[in-house]
Amino acid sequence: MLHHPSAAVGDAVPQILRQWLQALRTCFTAPSWEHVLVLIMGALLAPGKRTVSSCLRMTGRVEAANFASYHQILNRACWSPRSIARRLLGLMVERLVPDGFIVIGMDDTIERRWGRRISARGIYRDPVRSSHGHFVKASGLRWLSFMVLTPVPWTSLVKALPVLTLLAPSERSDHQRGRRHKLLTDWARQGALQLCRWLPGRRIIFVGDSSFAVHELAHAITARATLISRLRLDASLFAPPSKRTTRTVGRPAQKGPALPKLKTLLSNPATTWARIIVSAWYGHVEGKTLEITSDTALWYRPGTPVMPIRWVLVPDPDGKRAPQAFFSTDIPSSPPKSSPCSSGAGRSRSRSLRPVPILALRPSGNSPTRPLHEPPRHCSGSTASYRYGPAICSPALPPHTPQRGTEKPA
Repeated sequence: MLHHPSAAVGDAVPQILRQWLQALRTCFTAPSWEHVLVLIMGALLAPGKRTVSSCLRMTGRVEAANFASYHQILNRACWSPRSIARRLLGLMVERLVPDGFIVIGMDDTIERRWGRRISARGIYRDPVRSSHGHFVKASGLRWLSFMVLTPVPWTSLVKALPVLTLLAPSERSDHQRGRRHKLLTDWARQGALQLCRWLPGRRIIFVGDSSFAVHELAHAITARATLISRLRLDASLFAPPSKRTTRTVGRPAQKGPALPKLKTLLSNPATTWARIIVSAWYGHVEGKTLEITSDTALWYRPGTPVMPIRWVLVPDPDGKRAPQAFFSTDIPSSPPKSSPCSSGAGRSRSRSLRPVPILALRPSGNSPTRPLHEPPRHCSGSTASYRYGPAICSPALPPHTPQRGTEKPA
């Protein structure tokens, strides 16, 4: 007589894990909840890829008769990822950021997937294998992740804790399904506004790389949150328009005279520089001194209204890296004289990283974040380590007023 393995085989779920996740219990049915606990326990223990089979293997259920029920949690079971994201965000904010502003990072990642049934995949630039002079394409799914950036109690480093992940289908997939194609910034706008609705009354700062430095996104979330991102050195910046008088004719002007390009300020002797101290720098150098300059301006692009911003120009004191510019939609704020934590590059593996003095995320690899309904598969930890920066706040710098006509070409 053949022996059929029992469905009850395997290690029991620890009681402390049930207590930690009790806030998410109402999002699942009773049978699904027991399977979810097993998958979470396996994801915490499994080395390498976090697949369902790996989770079952680590919990002693590789020969369980009901192994298909664990796979069905991700493709058939009825539960709402949005409800879980809201609960998860509330728990993180309550435990880690009970007061003050909340910094949320935005980053997109490519999940390399092939197959005829994966209809939402597209062809994108591979951020890992590509360089400035070499372009490599990759086929896969594009995910947009929102992560709460905050120090955790057991370390002084800043961690990126994913709370909401959205799938951004390719343009070809939307055309095949007869849907209107949404750009990455459209998904970012929807996700950012959703998080703002979940956190009423809290000041939120969204930090993203240059992919999110667009007028439409900035105008959409400025009323509810602050956006910090990179700014092109040749961006079109203008002074405020002059005040109207009784003798002024014509419609009100949106912008004043054009300001010098940011790249010209690097060689302009009239540029006012202020020194700040950052707690860490590339190469784990403590107490790095930087010279920055900052001012307010009107950021303009034809076809869109002007956007008041505060820009910050940060050259590398060692001359090893190109100068970078950043902007914030929070006009009253100004760069700090000392920065304990700043933005930088994300990593695909959970490792300890130091902050660097820039204000926006710059992905240099795949982010380990996964959609909430799918366990992580290609990361070595459940959270990502990010170097970030809520900078552009605190004591004011003297206004930058270079003399017109004295700029030198960069």
